[in-house]
Amino acid sequence: MTTGVHRLLEETAARSPDATALRFDDREWSFGELDGLADAAAGLLGERGVDVGDRVAMMASNRPEFVMVLFGVLKRGAAVVMVSPAWKQSEVAHAFSLTQPVLVVCDGETPEVLNDTIGADRIIHLDHDRVLADLAGRTARPPDAVADWPETEAVLVFSSGTTGMPKAVRHLHGSLAVSTEHWVAALGLGPDDRMQVATPPFHILGLLNLLAAASAGAAVRLFPRFDLDSLLHHIEADLVTIEMAVAPIALAMADHPDLERYDLSSLRYIMWGATPVTESVARRVTERTGVEFLPAYGASEVPVITCNPVDRPEMWRLDSAGLPIDDVELRVVDLESGAEVEAGTTGEIQLRSPSMMAGYIPDEANVEAFADGWYRTGDVGWVEPDGWLHLTDRVKEMIKVKGFQVAPAEIEAVLHGHADVVDCAVFGVPDERAGEAVVAAVTLRDDAGVGADELAALVADQLASYKRLSALHVVDEIPRLPSGKVLRRVLRDQLSG
Repeated sequence: MTTGVHRLLEETAARSPDATALRFDDREWSFGELDGLADAAAGLLGERGVDVGDRVAMMASNRPEFVMVLFGVLKRGAAVVMVSPAWKQSEVAHAFSLTQPVLVVCDGETPEVLNDTIGADRIIHLDHDRVLADLAGRTARPPDAVADWPETEAVLVFSSGTTGMPKAVRHLHGSLAVSTEHWVAALGLGPDDRMQVATPPFHILGLLNLLAAASAGAAVRLFPRFDLDSLLHHIEADLVTIEMAVAPIALAMADHPDLERYDLSSLRYIMWGATPVTESVARRVTERTGVEFLPAYGASEVPVITCNPVDRPEMWRLDSAGLPIDDVELRVVDLESGAEVEAGTTGEIQLRSPSMMAGYIPDEANVEAFADGWYRTGDVGWVEPDGWLHLTDRVKEMIKVKGFQVAPAEIEAVLHGHADVVDCAVFGVPDERAGEAVVAAVTLRDDAGVGADELAALVADQLASYKRLSALHVVDEIPRLPSGKVLRRVLRDQLSG
């Protein structure tokens, strides 16, 4: 793609200006209106000094202005930094120190978090500044930005590792455009489709859904927060054709006492992403609704990796993440030597694709992220001779809670900050509702005056809610190798035994 990824919206607006693009509560916007409002957002940002190559932090919930400003930033040739509104002061400060945004767009109570991080004159508050009314009142289209679009930075999302704070994943317009094409193809998305986005927009899945819908001319309903009854109601009312279900949504559907009361017959399938499928949950939903699941696999760094073939429902499987998408190259390498292994042999999954990120910030995080140009996913699995991928474990010890990556080292840093904690380790355990739950083990000073509940509260006070501990154990010793590496697997087995 030689132009910016925002052109996907512009082309759809030119082709189908009156088709419904966006629904929110009882309002809706056509593609023509949405593109005009994105133009207005680009003009507003220009007046606030945003230019080609700048970064704008988006720290807002699912709402129409999020979509309009997202495309407005892209039209300006600036990059969107996706920041979770749930993050606390230290998390926001870290994200901003890495990415250096020139402006922040936010809603809710987030300015309290921003007080010591960025100046008040560099904040647009969607609740207070009447942004939607301002955009609707603008008519002049700003001049087109001039940029080398394929190589221009478009979006930064955050990805956690195990050895430090979250890293910023840089996607250029070129890689993001390819990712969007991959997702449109994986979903079999077209102008007759209607989708819902209840997942957070700062997550790569929520972002891709918005971009893919704009590209394909599909309508999207946004939910400000997840409410299962509202989601089920609108499947029936809007005749939704594609539903997205990360693990917590799928489980909530499976456990809903009145699921059969809703008519879900308009659905072509339910997409399962972010975590491996829990087969028992998926089967329970299908038995109760008649709707099948379409599993897929992606990462912030390479957003669409594999998917079950959308046009061959007779081939769909719950035990596999599917087949590689289009021009995604996939290989499995030995965990020790790094040599490529044969089909059927377990090893680390590595990838190459035009959709691959440009790299991490900070730059030193890239050293271990790649092997001879291949991205190291840190996921362990194996491939059948005909290409079907199976995920079994992770090399990286990051914890995936409700699809979000949680770095053990980040929580360990908080625990180590308490004077009574001598040593600690954090790990994940399987959890049907969240995919994984976060557990900590600590050793304390002999005269410690702190208990498990107080340490768990310390983590909850300093980090986002999805990083909270489900359990904290006081142990005599944290098992480590002579090198100092924590034996998390040993600790997990000891505490679950």
